[in-house]
Amino acid sequence: MTTTLYGIPNCDTVKKARAFLTQHEVAHAFHDFKKLGVPAEQLDRWLAALGWERVLNRKGNTWRQLDAQSQAAVVDVASARALMLAQPSVIKRPVLDHDGRLSVGFDAPAWAREFG
Repeated sequence: MTTTLYGIPNCDTVKKARAFLTQHEVAHAFHDFKKLGVPAEQLDRWLAALGWERVLNRKGNTWRQLDAQSQAAVVDVASARALMLAQPSVIKRPVLDHDGRLSVGFDAPAWAREFG
């Protein structure tokens, strides 16, 4: 089994997710968007599987700090992808890839069922 958690280490939700995986003894790799960037091939996979609307975090600081014109320009998968590659912090976190199954955000009960 392979498990990779994608996110930013100082994000509170990512911290909770990492603690959960450690507490439940789930071996995993952590991919830090700040240090390593967003892998374009993985982003394409996330967008295809989950949809750009679900992967884009419109509630976070990065989105709120964008000017109205930049926000309005995000209208489809291509524009969302370009923004996510340029500003990885606008991706909802964390993204979990567990044996090819993807999820975005941290949901402790769902993860407990997955890793239980």
